Amino acid sequence: MTQGRWSTSPSDSRWYDTRDIGVDCMNVTTTECNFTPTSLSNGFPPHFNVSLRVRAKLEDLVSPWLSVPWFLYYWNVTVGPPENVWVTPGEGSLIIRFSSPFDIPASLATFVYYVHYWEKAGIQKVKGPFRSNSIVLNDLKPLREYCLQVKAHLVWTYYNNISRPGHLSNISCYETTMDATTKLQQVIIIAVGIFLLLSALAGACFFLVLKYKGLIKYWFHSPPSIPSQIEEYLKDPSQPILEALDKDTSPTDDAWDSVSIVSFPDKEQEDVPQSTLTQDSGPVCQPVGQEL
Repeated sequence: MTQGRWSTSPSDSRWYDTRDIGVDCMNVTTTECNFTPTSLSNGFPPHFNVSLRVRAKLEDLVSPWLSVPWFLYYWNVTVGPPENVWVTPGEGSLIIRFSSPFDIPASLATFVYYVHYWEKAGIQKVKGPFRSNSIVLNDLKPLREYCLQVKAHLVWTYYNNISRPGHLSNISCYETTMDATTKLQQVIIIAVGIFLLLSALAGACFFLVLKYKGLIKYWFHSPPSIPSQIEEYLKDPSQPILEALDKDTSPTDDAWDSVSIVSFPDKEQEDVPQSTLTQDSGPVCQPVGQEL
């Protein structure tokens, strides 16, 4: 088993039991002991120089004490990255919220924060220091993806503002939203695009109508219909076609001229007209005179 002791300064020869600070490292069977305080009221005084010593014990056998180098809490502490990093994209901005790596008394030390950010595939930039746990990155390009990391520095205000840098948080990437100007530009671009598209479609349709006017007229022209008399005849071929045509024809509607041909001997052809036109109501052309 091992036993631990601690002291407050090199000039102090007194050694204290670790149980006085809420850490029980007496008679432990492992080769390590966690001195992390459970609260601010426990643990080593953060502004003291502290040294530890340890020895092994086996029944009645005890080893000599082994001392570890002196350390100062705010000087030698390892500062981790900020925890619970939460990012909200805004209009050309990113709102970052997080919590500190660990709790510290405000009268002795404080944390300041730096934000490392860059546009994806761009050059890294750094903003800070910030003392607040809520940071706003402004003047970013809208609708662009940005990546960022947050870093905490522990500043020991009790002793000449000594700064202890911490570790960067994990990389996280977010896309900014549109601002009012970008939204207006997008609406205008969409409206102009739709107008140009409709104009192009209207022009193309007009050109096609002019080019294929005859074909379009042919497509939309109704086909010729069969006269009703012929359609009835086709239904009943035994019916005489002329009678079928004349059945519904009134004499007043069907009027035509008859042509009579008069033939004379060759000698008299020069003196007598060869044909005369007479008005008749019948549909028959009848030759009159000498046969040829």
